[in-house]
Amino acid sequence: MEPLLTIFWDKPTGTVCFIDQTLLPGSFRIERTREVGRLITAIRRLEVRGAPALGIAGGYGVVLAAMAASCEPPGMFMESVRKQADTVRNARPTAVNLSWGVDRVLRKLEDSSSPEEAVTLALAEAEAIAREDAATCRALSKHGAGLLPDSCTVLTHCNAGALACREWGTALGVIRSAVQDGKHVKVIACETRPLLQGARLTAWELARDGIDVTVITDSTASFLMRTGRIDCVIVGADRITRDAVFNKVGTYMHAVSARYHGVPFYVAAPRSSFDPIRNEADVLIEERHRDEIACFGDRVTLPEGVPVINLGFDATPLSMVTALITEEGIVRPENILSFLSSEG
Repeated sequence: MEPLLTIFWDKPTGTVCFIDQTLLPGSFRIERTREVGRLITAIRRLEVRGAPALGIAGGYGVVLAAMAASCEPPGMFMESVRKQADTVRNARPTAVNLSWGVDRVLRKLEDSSSPEEAVTLALAEAEAIAREDAATCRALSKHGAGLLPDSCTVLTHCNAGALACREWGTALGVIRSAVQDGKHVKVIACETRPLLQGARLTAWELARDGIDVTVITDSTASFLMRTGRIDCVIVGADRITRDAVFNKVGTYMHAVSARYHGVPFYVAAPRSSFDPIRNEADVLIEERHRDEIACFGDRVTLPEGVPVINLGFDATPLSMVTALITEEGIVRPENILSFLSSEG
């Protein structure tokens, strides 16, 4: 399985490089930018997406902000950087990793004595976030692989693979590691309406790695559970609060079906996706544009004037989760408060 770098820094050109995921699977293209505004557009358009990848993007966003502000008067430098960093932080409200990456790199700038040093410190920290994500996903996946039977069919939703991280993945990382361990794993990927991240991205990743994958419509999953064709569900997470898992809308539906049919429901996420101070009620769920539902390609599929509810995420109570898979091991929902209060 050849590593797939989703987002990275290109030192010779001084640019952030990322796969434009809106073009997959039809076209593979690496975009690059030195501009904070372009990175924000990429985040909002889902060219860059997935909680861990957004954490890395947040870190690189601060680097770009520091580079852009380096020509400001010394007394205005940090003010300019913070202002631009705030726009990166607010590009998408639900995933906690984005603000986590921004804040982690911003803290490093407080130790700088000049704009030039600030850029150097910011880049070093952003690169550290990227390296740590790769290692974190590998460790997380090793723990999760042990939960899978030697032969099984796994349902997953949206994309929590290499494209959502640095290069290995969370939910798909567990599957990759299990296959490397010699387990026979088949994957059923929900297409994940309205933007088809399961069909476009998850299926593309797994087929690229030679892993058995079949795509279904989202509404097929419950029936497959009822007929015994799914052994477990593994999803990623954009934020895990003290009482709920926020992930791509449709996740809660799968959790309800899994609970009813006695199918294990696992969530794979790094510690950086955990929010130790908030509950479900404190989190804003992103609502996206009507056109994502009203159009399918170039075809209009909704009568003019009819409104939509296009939630980007939903929340699944932790009580419905069998286990949380982290780089530090397996966490049971009843132990979440102890995990959140530990230092990691």
